[in-house]
Amino acid sequence: MPLDQTLNSLGFAKPPSQTRVVVAMSGGVDSSVVAAQLAEEGYDVVGVTLQLYDHGAALAKKGACCAGRDIHDARRVAEEMGFPHYVLDYENTFREAVIDEFADSYLAGATPVPCIRCNERVKFKDLLETAKDLDADCMATGHYIQRKMGDHGPELHAAADRNRDQSYFLFSTTAEQLDYLRFPLGHLHSKSETRALAQRYGLGVADKPDSQDICFVPNGNYAAVIEKLRPGAAEPGDIVDTAGRVLGQHNGVIHYTIGQRRGLGIGGLADPLYVVKLDVDARRVIVGPKELLATRRVPLREINWLGDGGLMAGGARQIAVKCRSTKPPTDAILRPISDTEAEVELLAAEEGISPGQACVFYDPDSTRVLGGGWIWRGY
Repeated sequence: MPLDQTLNSLGFAKPPSQTRVVVAMSGGVDSSVVAAQLAEEGYDVVGVTLQLYDHGAALAKKGACCAGRDIHDARRVAEEMGFPHYVLDYENTFREAVIDEFADSYLAGATPVPCIRCNERVKFKDLLETAKDLDADCMATGHYIQRKMGDHGPELHAAADRNRDQSYFLFSTTAEQLDYLRFPLGHLHSKSETRALAQRYGLGVADKPDSQDICFVPNGNYAAVIEKLRPGAAEPGDIVDTAGRVLGQHNGVIHYTIGQRRGLGIGGLADPLYVVKLDVDARRVIVGPKELLATRRVPLREINWLGDGGLMAGGARQIAVKCRSTKPPTDAILRPISDTEAEVELLAAEEGISPGQACVFYDPDSTRVLGGGWIWRGY
């Protein structure tokens, strides 16, 4: 690169007008601001929205990231800002890559995180390939996470606004994908900054509420979705204590998660009881005292390593981890078993860690995301 050739805001040594960027548009305020900002800066913007499930059903549902209303909102932003917008039908891909596994994981007694699988298997895989097919130089999203250049290439870092940080949901982003992705909102310090930008661009979605639910799970009712996908899944069984004594009955293991206290229907006991294990084969919900939920050993597989060197090369090391999205990183020791398997030892025990959830790794001395893996069994 010539010494007098400066990089544009997306990191390319050419004018924005000669830089094509595909923006993944959900119809929400975040991705709309990204698209509008890049269009205002003069980039060759192409907006793409994914239709991930039945459009007719989506029109009747509010608050989901990919509903019919959101497709309309994304299209309107593109019209307002003057760039092309496409809607791609990914319904079959989404069902096979995300929804089916979600249902099967619940039936197996796990607690899945479908948003991670969607990023991994749909948005950052198939949509990213579509962006390349459109001859785009990169793909931008509205995720709150940062991409920074390090000594060995691009690194993934937590968002500047820790309350909005989405690194937990993006740990499976590969180094190759990270090279192509851009996250223009990751440096912002509050959601109010994003909404202020939307107002500045005159976007109709400036005051649109954030989506709270998983897009295909209305009102957070997982069990209803699973029963629809897998008829007969909700078979009744016993609620038992750790000694096997029957304390009550349940109407399907799919209605329960590890750590659950409310809704067990076994009141009148001196001490509160929590779901400590799900025995799917025997159709039993096993309950016990809170202390049985605490664990310090977390077995992982399907690890995606984003640190320098290989996972095995560094041996055991001290890191920080998140075992659920809503908690701050805590100190731990990572002990690799293979290039894709490891055990994490938490220095302080945590409660309610469940198979199916993710454990995400962080550099304890910086904001860098080192990768993560899937919790595949309990102790």
